[in-house]
Amino acid sequence: MLQIQENVSLKNFNTFGVEANARWFVEINRKEDLAELFLDPQWTQSKWLVLGGGSNMLLLGNFDGLVIRINIRGIEHRISKDDVFIEAGAGEVWNDLVNFCVLREYAGLENLSLIPGSVGASPIQNIGAYGVELQDVFHSCCAFEIATGAFKTFTKTDCRFDYRESIFKSELKGRYIIVSVKFQLSLIPKLNLKYGAIEQELAARHIVAPTIREVSQVVSHIRVSKLPDPSTIGNAGSFFKNPIISTAEFAVVQARFPEIVHYPAGEGLVKLAAGWLIEQCGWKGKVAGNTGTWKNQALVLVNHGGATGQEVYSFSSKIIDSVYAKFGVMLQREVNIIS
Repeated sequence: MLQIQENVSLKNFNTFGVEANARWFVEINRKEDLAELFLDPQWTQSKWLVLGGGSNMLLLGNFDGLVIRINIRGIEHRISKDDVFIEAGAGEVWNDLVNFCVLREYAGLENLSLIPGSVGASPIQNIGAYGVELQDVFHSCCAFEIATGAFKTFTKTDCRFDYRESIFKSELKGRYIIVSVKFQLSLIPKLNLKYGAIEQELAARHIVAPTIREVSQVVSHIRVSKLPDPSTIGNAGSFFKNPIISTAEFAVVQARFPEIVHYPAGEGLVKLAAGWLIEQCGWKGKVAGNTGTWKNQALVLVNHGGATGQEVYSFSSKIIDSVYAKFGVMLQREVNIIS
């Protein structure tokens, strides 16, 4: 029997640590619980919010609806020749899954070490770091359809992945709840070492032929050195997307700022480093009331204690305006804004 709670604090369920209450709250431990929940027309007709690790969201205030916390666990794996198929429950902690694979030398997730959040959120956001995106290792996912009560499998093509985007953030937003994700990894590593500071850190450790575990350790070290721990200071990781602009637009910006940090992003496109843009506008380490940017990474907004969601949102708007005024580039928030 599902336990529906009323007036539950969400402070410990979002990594920003902002105070907000849910009118109703339920925890889902089995995918069958979702079918049971939505048999009640009260919930199909109510406003609802799916919550995993709470790491990629900003609550602007109390949520006047049902918060559904996904806690479906379990990791299964199957080996076929050189391929490894891993299926994990949506409620598994993402980094626990990464460690499960790294310790068994299943290659593919090592660059995604220490990303906060749950497995179920990973395809929605098409999470990525250090030259690897979820779509590179994604096989399929199982999702519950609210309207019909049926479970459907989505392939990689079905998900329409793009940079920090998927079909679950666009046309299917609010229609499905992911219950499990399947990944296709390999027993033969094809290590991606070119992005960010991975090569430099490996060289500093005198590692010439790194193992999967060593790459994971280096990525984790780099993340810890740059990003704040949500358990000690509230944050949601990278708050803004790295903007992608056309080569023509880039030529205009680069003419004014020759030193601008940039990366190739496909034919006719260039990706800019949002953190660099923000830092050039003087925001790195800035404190404004109870919020601010992290001292080591301007891309990360933090809660210094007692910040409201509205306070963080207003601060982020000032950053967006500032970057646009200086560079003519419009930043987009990567976190989900919940009102």
